[in-house]
Amino acid sequence: MELNAAIELVTKTLDDGKARDIQVIDVTGLASFTDCMVVATGTSTTHVKALGGMVEQAFKEANDPCLGAESGPQPEWMLVDHGNIVVHVMTEQARAYYSLEKLWQVKDDAPKPVADSSHA
Repeated sequence: MELNAAIELVTKTLDDGKARDIQVIDVTGLASFTDCMVVATGTSTTHVKALGGMVEQAFKEANDPCLGAESGPQPEWMLVDHGNIVVHVMTEQARAYYSLEKLWQVKDDAPKPVADSSHA
């Protein structure tokens, strides 16, 4: 599935499932394992697990199953891996603690490499 179609499928599925604060993060060139991450908040561990299951099912129904999904028995964080897109569904507490958006966002004011002019 093309990346934009996958993003649309994931965000619609999460929105339909009443996920909160859905964020799409482009990590092309920053991560070797995926091009995009979607991060969303569930209201409880049950909701987190249900949302992850909904995303898995949506890809399955689109005849493009996920590579895998991971969570614990009381999941505060569920990860759904579709290859070019990785979905993280978390409780509010887990999301605040891990701050994935801050980890993967490139800041506009980040230092830029300086060209070496000594060899000119």
